[in-house]
Formats: sequence, structure tokens, C-alpha cells
Amino acid sequence: MSDLKHALLTEARAAGFGKMGVCRPDAIPDAAARLAEFVDAGRHGQMGWMADRMAWRGDPGALWPEAKSVIMLAEIYTPGTDPLAALDRRDRATISVYAQNRDYHDLVKKRLKRVGRWLLDAAPGHAIKVFVDTAPVLEKPLAQAAGLGWQGKHTNLLARDLGSWFFLGAIFTTVDLPPDAPEIDHCGSCTACLDICPTRAFPAPFQLDARRCISYLTIEHKGPVDPELRALMGNRIYGCDDCLAVCPWNKFAQAATDLRYAARPELISPPLEDLARLDDAGFRALFSGSPIKRIGRDRFVRNVLYAIGNSGEKRLEPAAQSLVNDPDPAVADAARWAVERLR
Repeated sequence: MSDLKHALLTEARAAGFGKMGVCRPDAIPDAAARLAEFVDAGRHGQMGWMADRMAWRGDPGALWPEAKSVIMLAEIYTPGTDPLAALDRRDRATISVYAQNRDYHDLVKKRLKRVGRWLLDAAPGHAIKVFVDTAPVLEKPLAQAAGLGWQGKHTNLLARDLGSWFFLGAIFTTVDLPPDAPEIDHCGSCTACLDICPTRAFPAPFQLDARRCISYLTIEHKGPVDPELRALMGNRIYGCDDCLAVCPWNKFAQAATDLRYAARPELISPPLEDLARLDDAGFRALFSGSPIKRIGRDRFVRNVLYAIGNSGEKRLEPAAQSLVNDPDPAVADAARWAVERLR
């Protein structure tokens, strides 16, 4: 099995993954309690699906009892420029690095299937299941258990040899592979990720209140955002990279090898004025093949209007004014708020 695992690692690297580790399905025994505490405190906000299938989320072995191993893989998407620099262009939008080109779900799943097929050919009679945010799987604790990295004080996964910029994919299998040693915390006394958060979404180190997180607010939250929070969102209209970008471990980040993660020119600091004009057809055309497409035009334009309101650019007032009677109540509310802010 050690020889098989070594060959599997070679195949994973050939497929484009930056790192691989293996753990047992029962390797995260404290995950259920931590998840329950998070949900009981209401910190999941409107993400009701996080409260569903709690037994599966907290115990990967319950998700598929036949599984003997969990293979965790890291997909690198390191940006070519500093994401924090875009925050200074207040009349333009900032889109999270991972969403500036193709949807990672599609790219990572194809690689997982390639590696999985290789494993099935090498171990006849066995079975696999692949996951990329498509099932109640706690990828980050499993990745730490598999030695890929550790969950930092911002609760995201980071690694000494990869920095912050990588996606996670999982292959559950009935093949009994030798597990790797879990990674330990290497954050030390650093609090850079906590200090930079615009909305103070971290009640304490290693804890996140999603209800205050800009990534949650711009992607998952439906309806109007609390005025106190929308004023802190700046020009971030889809996701937020601040806590990732400021991490000192990024000095060891590796370059992305898949050009489909490189930012599309039209999504690098696009003008807010242009984005506010998007109707449903225009939105779908611009974000075809992008993860942004799933939030829909209305939520996206709502976010754009918050950014317009935060811009301080009087010349953008007509763009907001044109949407004060938008059919979507949240868009209309955001437009009125933006006009008032600019005046």
C-alpha cells in the first residue's frame, strides 16, 4: 500500500494538484462538537444547509461507512498580483481572486476524477467517491488531519509550502492507504488575518461569525445587508481576500499552473458603473463559466450598489439613481442607500 500511495501521489501531481495527503474517515473526532457550537450560536447565518445532515458533516465515516481512506488534494490558484491593491480603486469593483476566471468546482472535479480512475485501475475491486463542495464534507479539518496544512486563526487552511491560495478536493475510497501525520498550528503570535478584517468577523482566534464575513454577505446572504455592515464592505462585490492576502506564509506560495485560474482582464477591477447596468442576460453572458453566476444578477447588482455608495464618487450617482425602482426589493433598497450616501 505504501508503493500504491507513492504512485498515487505521482499521478496526483501529474494531474496538476500541488499537494496530497491521506487520513482516516474518523480522523477528526472533535469536528462534530465544533460544528454544533458554530450552528447553535447562529454564526452560519442564512446557510441553513449547514444545519442539515449534521451527523454526516461531523463524522465523515457516517457519510460513507465503507470508506477506509480520505485522500485530500490541494489545487493551487495563487494570484499574480496583490489582491489588496485593488481596494484602493474605489470607483471600481474588487472580485475575489478565485472567482476571476473559471469555476474551480468544474476544474478540480475533473482532476479528482482522473486521479480516482487511476486508483481504481491500480486497485481493482475498490470504489471511490469524489467531492468538491458537493456534499456535507468538512474539507478543512480533513485536510489538516491529512497533513496538507492547518486551519489558521481566520479558520481557512494554509500551509508552510503553499501559503493560502489553494482549493481542496477529496476522494473517499475503500482502499486502505497509509495515513499521513496531521499538521500542527504554525500561526504563532501572528494576528494579521484578524486585524485586517473590515467587519471584525472573528469573535476570537480560530472562530468565524459568518454573518459578519464579507464573503458570506456578498455570496450567501439574501436580501438587504445590515447598513452598518454594508458601509464596511468597501468595493468588494464578490467575496473577500483580505485575511488570505495578508498572511505571512504566502511568501512560500507556489504559482498556479492552470491558466484557467488567471484573471480575465474584464474582471480585474471592472468599473462599478458598467456592472450596475447589467440586466439578467448581460450578467449571464459576462459570468458564463464563472462561480459568480450562481448568485444571480439581483444579488450581484445589490453588491455593486453598496460599492457605489461606498465609493465617494459623486459621478456614480446616476448609475445608482437608475435602479431605485428596480423590481428586486434588495436592489432598489441598495440603490436608494447608495444615492443617499453619495449626496
